Amino acid sequence: MQRLLRQAEDLVTLAELAAEEHSQAENAELEAGLAEAEKLLTEQERAQLFVGEYDDHNAILSINAGAGGTESCDWVDMLARMYGRWAESHGYTWEIFDRTPGEEAGTRSLTASVTGARAYGMLRGERGVHRLVRLSPFDAAHRRHTSFASVDVIPEVEEEDEIEISPEEIKIETYRASSAGGQHVNKTDSAVRITHLPTGIVTQCQNERSQHQNRAVALRVLKAKLLEMQRAEREKKLAELRGEQTEIAWGHQIRSYVLHPYQMVKDHRTGQETGNAAQVLDGEIDEFIEAYLRWDLAQRARKA
Repeated sequence: MQRLLRQAEDLVTLAELAAEEHSQAENAELEAGLAEAEKLLTEQERAQLFVGEYDDHNAILSINAGAGGTESCDWVDMLARMYGRWAESHGYTWEIFDRTPGEEAGTRSLTASVTGARAYGMLRGERGVHRLVRLSPFDAAHRRHTSFASVDVIPEVEEEDEIEISPEEIKIETYRASSAGGQHVNKTDSAVRITHLPTGIVTQCQNERSQHQNRAVALRVLKAKLLEMQRAEREKKLAELRGEQTEIAWGHQIRSYVLHPYQMVKDHRTGQETGNAAQVLDGEIDEFIEAYLRWDLAQRARKA
């Protein structure tokens, strides 16, 4: 901020000199200075969007099918493709390490990691219920269907945030990993499922790696979920102290994607919308991420 203030003072002085002497060189210097000041201002504004405790962490993203059977399972796949394409286009590493296939098609649930600078800060606003309206490719009558899927985003635990888990608090099971089609991809019980007994939280990993690696990933996700639970509890207590009515993410529809009878994607929190649904589903969700971050900043300023 101090740098920006000094830059503004220098520009005022330069503008006065340029007005007095009508020098082309000073006018050019003024234009360059204004461009630099604008760049600094943009950086300052953007920095304000990422002030959360874990905004600079990697993210763990889970997608779960809601009501709608096969339709919703297919919607999970569409959302996974959308986030995967977005991550890759921004230089993030996208890795799905657990996937439960649907009974007929699609995916019942999946968990993926998004690794890179501010991954959690960028994606935290995606948490909530996503609604899809389209002509069903699974309906012989080709009728319009509405599907729901929930997205959860939590920050990945880093060493400095490690929380202690006693061996007595967890139950570890191994099983044989299978592909989306149900075929065994492994002849050994390499997949790992961990249950945290005090909370009932279950995490699992079956990404065709060794049992040791799958156990490490499942434990990492468990720690991240426990950390997120602690954060949510703190926020709930603060909200109670303020007398606020908190929203429950599950069941709270944050965004609608309409493919029929017209095309539209609309975020119900920010009001951001576009008619190019195909582009959004292809991973171009920056406008929604940016709109949420600015909306969230305004909400926090209002509560301060």
